[in-house]
Amino acid sequence: MLNEYNLNPPYGNSKNYTIQLGGQVNHSVEDFLGGKNILTFGTEYKVDDVYDEIKAYNYLINQNTRNLGVFLQSDWSISRKVTLLTGIRSDNHNFVDNLILNPRISFLYKPDINTQLRVSWSTGFRAPQAFDADMHIAFAGGGIQTIQFSDDLKEERSQSWSGSLNWDKPNEKHIFGFTAEGFYTQLNDAFILEELSTSPEGNSILEKRNRGQSRVYGFTFEGRTNYNRRFQLEAGLTLQKSRYSEPVKWSEQLPGTTDYLRTPEAYGYYTLTWTPESNFSAAFSGIYTGTMLVPHYGLEGDAGTPEQDILFESPSFMEMNLKLSYTFEMPRLDSSLDVFAGVNNLLDDYQNDFDTGKNRDSGYIYGPATPRTFFLGVKIFN
Repeated sequence: MLNEYNLNPPYGNSKNYTIQLGGQVNHSVEDFLGGKNILTFGTEYKVDDVYDEIKAYNYLINQNTRNLGVFLQSDWSISRKVTLLTGIRSDNHNFVDNLILNPRISFLYKPDINTQLRVSWSTGFRAPQAFDADMHIAFAGGGIQTIQFSDDLKEERSQSWSGSLNWDKPNEKHIFGFTAEGFYTQLNDAFILEELSTSPEGNSILEKRNRGQSRVYGFTFEGRTNYNRRFQLEAGLTLQKSRYSEPVKWSEQLPGTTDYLRTPEAYGYYTLTWTPESNFSAAFSGIYTGTMLVPHYGLEGDAGTPEQDILFESPSFMEMNLKLSYTFEMPRLDSSLDVFAGVNNLLDDYQNDFDTGKNRDSGYIYGPATPRTFFLGVKIFN
């Protein structure tokens, strides 16, 4: 068995190069219908070549993509209170049959010095090509999961709408403010992954397909305050829904679901910084991740994995971090020495149900990236 492994190890070769060229020209029109307009014209050309092969798993991606983009934008300051931003981009992609046009428009209104209102609409696309996520191989049930494209796969198109209110109130000692934003994105011919079959070698084959429409919509609220440059607090929370119009069958063993996988419906952050003096600072921060659906591939009869595939609802996590730092001035060397220490994931809020054994699902990972971690460091700077 060992000789067979050495003669045909499950390693592969990857080659990738990217060439990107572009440029733009800006032209300011000082008197444009009573206002000022900045016109921007630009072009971009990108080549991406990927060769990724693992012979032991009969896995190969050999792809060369080329895209030529040309864009035109108008940033028109109609008055001191009103700005209208419009633009259009044309893309010629070698994996898309037709020329793709993506317009956008944004309207900004400033009723007073403290307030901004913005409304935007934009479009976009993704070509039917292999992306980074497609080249990630997951191991499960003693085999691997590979992705292939359906024969009629075409580009994914999107339309996005958003509206936001930004308000800040400064005075001599402090500043405080907030941002509230609502967003809605609709995807047409959305890319989905469905389990197609299992190869004789035990490998799971996932197929990328177009599946109707999907929607992502929600609301974000962010608040901030700073008192006398000694105390600063920033925090934000996003609530959203992500749904496909039709169920996606990610496993042969289970019915499909319209929910996005690995996508929480609530997430947020906060950062609290205290600087009682110029040389010392303390930062207390956190990241909140709400519950989400996580696919878990199993193998019957293996104690280290589930008996069959399951769709697991993960718990919520609050990752809290603390960092203390002190700066020593070194005028003779014209430098400063920063000594810092702290702990990440202070409460050790971490996943506790990893698979075990050779047949474990390598993709069954969720929540914070690391458990409780202590750190200490020194930095010299001018």
